[in-house]
Amino acid sequence: MGEFDLIARYFGRTGRAGRTEGGVVSLGIGDDCAVLTPTAGHQWLVTADMLVEGRHFLSTVSPRRLGHKALAVNLSDLAACGATPRAFFLSLALPRVDESFLAGFAQGLFELADAHQIVLAGGDTTAGPLNLNITAMGEVPAGQALLRSGARVGDDIWVSGTLGDARLALEVFRGTLSLSAHQFDEVRLRMEMPEPRVALGRALRGLATSAVDVSDGLAGDLGHVLQRSQVGATLRLADLPRSAVLGAMPEDIQRLCLLTGGDDYELVFTAPADAHARVLEAGRMSGTPVYRVGRVEDAPGLRVVDGAGQPLQGTLQSFDHFKS
Repeated sequence: MGEFDLIARYFGRTGRAGRTEGGVVSLGIGDDCAVLTPTAGHQWLVTADMLVEGRHFLSTVSPRRLGHKALAVNLSDLAACGATPRAFFLSLALPRVDESFLAGFAQGLFELADAHQIVLAGGDTTAGPLNLNITAMGEVPAGQALLRSGARVGDDIWVSGTLGDARLALEVFRGTLSLSAHQFDEVRLRMEMPEPRVALGRALRGLATSAVDVSDGLAGDLGHVLQRSQVGATLRLADLPRSAVLGAMPEDIQRLCLLTGGDDYELVFTAPADAHARVLEAGRMSGTPVYRVGRVEDAPGLRVVDGAGQPLQGTLQSFDHFKS
Protein backbone atom coordinates (compact mmCIF):
# COMPACT_ATOMS: atom_id res chain seq x y z
CA MET A 1 0.00 0.00 0.00
CA GLY A 2 1.37 3.41 -0.99
CA GLU A 3 1.31 6.64 0.99
CA PHE A 4 -1.73 8.13 -0.71
CA ASP A 5 -3.70 4.89 -0.56
CA LEU A 6 -2.92 4.74 3.16
CA ILE A 7 -4.18 8.29 3.70
CA ALA A 8 -7.33 7.71 1.68
CA ARG A 9 -8.20 4.41 3.37
CA TYR A 10 -7.58 5.32 7.00
CA PHE A 11 -7.69 9.11 7.27
CA GLY A 12 -9.76 10.37 4.33
CA ARG A 13 -13.36 10.62 5.52
CA THR A 14 -15.28 10.82 2.24
CA GLY A 15 -18.77 12.20 2.60
CA ARG A 16 -18.20 13.77 6.00
CA ALA A 17 -18.70 17.52 6.18
CA GLY A 18 -15.74 19.68 7.04
CA ARG A 19 -17.95 22.11 8.91
CA THR A 20 -17.64 22.43 12.66
CA GLU A 21 -19.92 24.25 15.04
CA GLY A 22 -19.05 27.96 14.76
CA GLY A 23 -16.16 27.42 12.33
CA VAL A 24 -15.41 25.91 8.95
CA VAL A 25 -12.67 23.77 7.44
CA SER A 26 -13.39 24.98 3.93
CA LEU A 27 -10.83 22.64 2.35
CA GLY A 28 -9.13 19.78 4.15
CA ILE A 29 -7.24 16.66 3.09
CA GLY A 30 -6.33 16.39 -0.58
CA ASP A 31 -4.60 19.67 -1.41
CA ASP A 32 -1.26 21.31 -0.60
CA CYS A 33 -2.82 23.35 2.21
CA ALA A 34 -6.00 23.30 4.25
CA VAL A 35 -8.25 26.34 4.05
CA LEU A 36 -9.73 27.36 7.41
CA THR A 37 -12.29 30.07 8.08
CA PRO A 38 -12.19 31.41 11.66
CA THR A 39 -15.34 32.51 13.41
CA ALA A 40 -15.79 36.30 13.42
CA GLY A 41 -14.66 37.89 16.67
CA HIS A 42 -12.61 34.85 17.76
CA GLN A 43 -8.91 34.09 18.06
CA TRP A 44 -7.14 30.91 16.95
CA LEU A 45 -5.26 28.88 19.54
CA VAL A 46 -2.71 26.40 18.18
CA THR A 47 -0.90 23.59 20.00
CA ALA A 48 1.35 20.71 18.94
CA ASP A 49 2.38 17.51 20.70
CA MET A 50 4.71 14.72 19.61
CA LEU A 51 4.43 11.16 20.94
CA VAL A 52 7.50 8.96 20.54
CA GLU A 53 7.39 5.20 21.14
CA GLY A 54 9.32 4.27 24.27
CA ARG A 55 9.25 7.85 25.53
CA HIS A 56 5.57 8.77 25.61
CA PHE A 57 3.89 5.42 25.13
CA LEU A 58 4.75 1.75 25.48
CA SER A 59 4.74 -0.77 22.66
CA THR A 60 2.05 -2.71 24.55
CA VAL A 61 -0.61 0.00 24.16
CA SER A 62 -3.47 -0.92 21.83
CA PRO A 63 -3.62 1.06 18.55
CA ARG A 64 -7.13 2.31 19.39
CA ARG A 65 -6.01 3.70 22.73
CA LEU A 66 -2.93 5.24 21.12
CA GLY A 67 -5.08 7.02 18.55
CA HIS A 68 -7.25 8.37 21.35
CA LYS A 69 -4.30 9.57 23.41
CA ALA A 70 -2.49 11.19 20.47
CA LEU A 71 -5.41 13.56 20.01
CA ALA A 72 -6.39 13.78 23.68
CA VAL A 73 -3.11 15.37 24.76
CA ASN A 74 -3.66 18.17 22.25
CA LEU A 75 -7.29 18.65 23.22
CA SER A 76 -6.11 18.91 26.82
CA ASP A 77 -3.90 21.87 25.87
CA LEU A 78 -6.86 23.54 24.17
CA ALA A 79 -8.99 22.83 27.25
CA ALA A 80 -6.42 24.52 29.49
CA CYS A 81 -6.81 27.67 27.42
CA GLY A 82 -10.62 27.53 27.36
CA ALA A 83 -10.72 26.84 23.63
CA THR A 84 -13.32 25.09 21.50
CA PRO A 85 -11.54 22.53 19.26
CA ARG A 86 -11.90 23.10 15.51
CA ALA A 87 -9.29 21.34 13.35
CA PHE A 88 -6.19 19.18 13.69
CA PHE A 89 -3.29 17.96 11.55
CA LEU A 90 -1.59 14.56 11.87
CA SER A 91 2.00 13.76 10.93
CA LEU A 92 2.67 10.06 11.20
CA ALA A 93 5.93 8.11 10.79
CA LEU A 94 5.53 4.33 10.48
CA PRO A 95 8.20 1.61 10.37
CA ARG A 96 5.98 -0.24 7.88
CA VAL A 97 2.38 -0.29 6.68
CA ASP A 98 0.53 -2.29 9.34
CA GLU A 99 -3.15 -2.30 8.40
CA SER A 100 -4.29 -3.70 11.75
CA PHE A 101 -2.43 -0.93 13.58
CA LEU A 102 -3.75 1.77 11.26
CA ALA A 103 -7.37 0.60 11.54
CA GLY A 104 -7.26 0.62 15.34
CA PHE A 105 -5.34 3.90 15.52
CA ALA A 106 -7.77 5.66 13.18
CA GLN A 107 -10.73 4.29 15.12
CA GLY A 108 -9.52 5.70 18.42
CA LEU A 109 -8.47 8.97 16.82
CA PHE A 110 -11.80 9.62 15.11
CA GLU A 111 -13.95 8.46 18.00
CA LEU A 112 -12.47 11.24 20.11
CA ALA A 113 -12.47 13.71 17.21
CA ASP A 114 -16.17 13.13 16.59
CA ALA A 115 -16.96 13.46 20.30
CA HIS A 116 -15.44 16.95 20.24
CA GLN A 117 -16.49 17.91 16.69
CA ILE A 118 -12.92 18.52 15.55
CA VAL A 119 -11.93 17.84 11.93
CA LEU A 120 -8.76 16.24 10.57
CA ALA A 121 -7.72 18.85 8.01
CA GLY A 122 -4.38 17.50 6.75
CA GLY A 123 -0.92 16.29 7.71
CA ASP A 124 1.83 14.02 6.43
CA THR A 125 2.95 10.39 6.45
CA THR A 126 6.39 8.88 6.01
CA ALA A 127 8.44 5.78 6.74
CA GLY A 128 10.53 5.79 9.92
CA PRO A 129 10.50 4.92 13.63
CA LEU A 130 6.96 5.12 15.06
CA ASN A 131 6.33 8.78 15.80
CA LEU A 132 3.03 10.66 16.12
CA ASN A 133 2.71 14.41 15.89
CA ILE A 134 -0.57 16.31 16.04
CA THR A 135 -1.14 20.02 15.70
CA ALA A 136 -4.58 21.11 16.92
CA MET A 137 -6.41 24.40 16.50
CA GLY A 138 -9.21 25.86 18.56
CA GLU A 139 -11.05 29.12 19.02
CA VAL A 140 -11.97 31.45 21.86
CA PRO A 141 -13.81 34.76 21.81
CA ALA A 142 -11.19 37.49 21.45
CA GLY A 143 -9.41 38.21 24.72
CA GLN A 144 -10.94 35.28 26.64
CA ALA A 145 -8.14 32.69 26.42
CA LEU A 146 -7.06 31.25 29.77
CA LEU A 147 -3.33 31.76 30.25
CA ARG A 148 -0.66 30.72 32.75
CA SER A 149 0.16 34.32 33.65
CA GLY A 150 -3.01 35.52 35.41
CA ALA A 151 -2.86 33.97 38.91
CA ARG A 152 -3.20 36.55 41.68
CA VAL A 153 -2.30 36.51 45.38
CA GLY A 154 -5.32 35.26 47.33
CA ASP A 155 -6.70 33.11 44.50
CA ASP A 156 -7.77 29.58 45.28
CA ILE A 157 -6.05 26.71 43.44
CA TRP A 158 -8.33 24.05 41.99
CA VAL A 159 -7.81 20.66 40.35
CA SER A 160 -10.21 18.64 38.20
CA GLY A 161 -10.80 14.89 38.40
CA THR A 162 -8.22 12.79 40.20
CA LEU A 163 -4.44 12.73 39.99
CA GLY A 164 -1.72 10.12 39.99
CA ASP A 165 -3.27 7.02 38.42
CA ALA A 166 -1.21 7.25 35.23
CA ARG A 167 2.03 7.36 37.23
CA LEU A 168 0.81 4.44 39.34
CA ALA A 169 0.24 2.41 36.16
CA LEU A 170 3.71 3.32 34.93
CA GLU A 171 5.28 2.06 38.16
CA VAL A 172 3.47 -1.26 37.67
CA PHE A 173 4.84 -1.47 34.12
CA ARG A 174 8.31 -0.73 35.52
CA GLY A 175 7.93 -3.56 38.02
CA THR A 176 8.37 -1.37 41.11
CA LEU A 177 4.77 -1.93 42.31
CA SER A 178 2.08 -4.56 41.92
CA LEU A 179 -1.71 -4.29 41.76
CA SER A 180 -4.56 -6.71 41.26
CA ALA A 181 -5.61 -7.24 37.65
CA HIS A 182 -8.76 -5.13 38.19
CA GLN A 183 -6.84 -2.28 39.82
CA PHE A 184 -4.20 -2.32 37.11
CA ASP A 185 -6.84 -2.20 34.36
CA GLU A 186 -8.39 0.83 36.06
CA VAL A 187 -5.22 2.89 36.33
CA ARG A 188 -3.90 1.71 32.96
CA LEU A 189 -7.05 3.09 31.34
CA ARG A 190 -6.31 6.47 32.88
CA MET A 191 -2.77 6.31 31.51
CA GLU A 192 -3.69 5.23 28.00
CA MET A 193 -7.05 6.98 27.44
CA PRO A 194 -7.08 10.31 29.27
CA GLU A 195 -10.23 12.41 28.91
CA PRO A 196 -9.45 16.03 27.96
CA ARG A 197 -11.45 18.50 30.06
CA VAL A 198 -12.67 20.60 27.14
CA ALA A 199 -16.12 21.39 28.56
CA LEU A 200 -14.64 22.51 31.87
CA GLY A 201 -12.10 24.73 30.13
CA ARG A 202 -14.87 26.53 28.26
CA ALA A 203 -16.93 26.87 31.45
CA LEU A 204 -13.96 28.55 33.18
CA ARG A 205 -13.64 31.36 30.63
CA GLY A 206 -14.11 34.65 32.43
CA LEU A 207 -13.90 32.86 35.78
CA ALA A 208 -10.47 31.26 36.15
CA THR A 209 -7.52 33.65 36.37
CA SER A 210 -5.02 31.08 35.06
CA ALA A 211 -4.93 27.45 33.99
CA VAL A 212 -2.62 24.67 32.78
CA ASP A 213 -3.12 20.99 32.08
CA VAL A 214 -1.32 18.43 34.22
CA SER A 215 0.83 16.58 31.72
CA ASP A 216 4.23 16.43 33.43
CA GLY A 217 3.13 16.38 37.08
CA LEU A 218 1.16 18.74 39.31
CA ALA A 219 4.17 20.29 41.03
CA GLY A 220 5.97 21.09 37.80
CA ASP A 221 2.95 22.26 35.82
CA LEU A 222 1.62 24.45 38.63
CA GLY A 223 5.17 25.74 38.93
CA HIS A 224 4.91 27.08 35.36
CA VAL A 225 1.83 29.07 36.37
CA LEU A 226 3.53 30.46 39.45
CA GLN A 227 6.59 31.46 37.47
CA ARG A 228 4.63 33.14 34.69
CA SER A 229 2.36 34.88 37.20
CA GLN A 230 5.26 35.87 39.50
CA VAL A 231 3.58 34.46 42.61
CA GLY A 232 3.95 31.48 44.95
CA ALA A 233 1.54 28.95 46.42
CA THR A 234 0.82 26.40 49.11
CA LEU A 235 -0.86 23.07 48.31
CA ARG A 236 -2.59 20.86 50.90
CA LEU A 237 -1.55 17.26 50.22
CA ALA A 238 -4.60 15.84 52.00
CA ASP A 239 -6.93 17.76 49.66
CA LEU A 240 -5.43 16.49 46.41
CA PRO A 241 -8.05 14.26 44.72
CA ARG A 242 -7.06 10.62 44.20
CA SER A 243 -8.73 7.39 43.18
CA ALA A 244 -9.53 4.61 45.63
CA VAL A 245 -6.73 2.55 44.06
CA LEU A 246 -4.08 5.20 44.68
CA GLY A 247 -5.58 6.08 48.07
CA ALA A 248 -4.90 2.53 49.26
CA MET A 249 -1.18 2.78 48.49
CA PRO A 250 1.55 3.73 51.01
CA GLU A 251 1.93 7.46 51.72
CA ASP A 252 5.22 7.84 49.87
CA ILE A 253 3.75 6.30 46.72
CA GLN A 254 0.70 8.55 46.93
CA ARG A 255 2.91 11.61 47.30
CA LEU A 256 5.08 10.58 44.32
CA CYS A 257 2.09 9.98 42.04
CA LEU A 258 0.02 12.98 43.13
CA LEU A 259 2.75 15.60 42.97
CA THR A 260 5.20 14.47 40.31
CA GLY A 261 3.39 11.88 38.19
CA GLY A 262 2.59 12.89 34.62
CA ASP A 263 -0.05 11.95 32.04
CA ASP A 264 -3.04 12.96 34.19
CA TYR A 265 -4.32 15.56 31.69
CA GLU A 266 -6.50 17.13 34.34
CA LEU A 267 -6.71 20.91 34.71
CA VAL A 268 -5.14 22.87 37.54
CA PHE A 269 -6.44 26.43 37.65
CA THR A 270 -6.77 29.46 39.89
CA ALA A 271 -9.84 31.56 40.64
CA PRO A 272 -10.74 34.33 43.08
CA ALA A 273 -11.66 33.11 46.55
CA ASP A 274 -15.11 34.69 46.28
CA ALA A 275 -15.81 32.66 43.11
CA HIS A 276 -16.00 29.36 45.01
CA ALA A 277 -19.68 28.71 44.27
CA ARG A 278 -19.30 29.65 40.60
CA VAL A 279 -16.33 27.29 40.16
CA LEU A 280 -18.33 24.43 41.66
CA GLU A 281 -21.18 25.27 39.28
CA ALA A 282 -18.78 25.30 36.31
CA GLY A 283 -17.67 21.83 37.31
CA ARG A 284 -21.24 20.64 37.68
CA MET A 285 -22.36 22.09 34.34
CA SER A 286 -19.38 20.51 32.55
CA GLY A 287 -19.80 17.16 34.27
CA THR A 288 -16.34 17.42 35.81
CA PRO A 289 -15.60 17.20 39.55
CA VAL A 290 -13.36 20.00 40.82
CA TYR A 291 -11.53 20.32 44.13
CA ARG A 292 -10.00 23.31 45.93
CA VAL A 293 -6.47 22.27 46.91
CA GLY A 294 -4.48 25.37 47.84
CA ARG A 295 -3.97 29.11 47.77
CA VAL A 296 -1.86 31.53 45.72
CA GLU A 297 0.55 33.52 47.89
CA ASP A 298 3.00 36.37 47.56
CA ALA A 299 6.11 34.44 48.68
CA PRO A 300 7.77 32.83 45.63
CA GLY A 301 7.92 29.06 45.18
CA LEU A 302 5.64 26.11 45.76
CA ARG A 303 5.09 24.71 49.24
CA VAL A 304 3.19 21.53 50.10
CA VAL A 305 1.85 20.90 53.60
CA ASP A 306 0.57 17.73 55.23
CA GLY A 307 -2.70 17.25 57.10
CA ALA A 308 -1.28 18.98 60.18
CA GLY A 309 -0.13 21.97 58.12
CA GLN A 310 3.54 21.00 58.32
CA PRO A 311 5.72 21.53 55.23
CA LEU A 312 6.81 18.43 53.35
CA GLN A 313 10.53 17.96 53.00
CA GLY A 314 12.36 17.14 49.78
CA THR A 315 12.31 18.38 46.21
CA LEU A 316 9.36 18.17 43.83
CA GLN A 317 10.75 16.98 40.49
CA SER A 318 8.25 16.55 37.67
CA PHE A 319 8.89 14.94 34.29
CA ASP A 320 11.48 16.52 32.02
CA HIS A 321 11.98 15.08 28.51
CA PHE A 322 15.75 15.59 28.68
CA LYS A 323 16.31 14.62 32.33
CA SER A 324 13.76 11.91 33.18
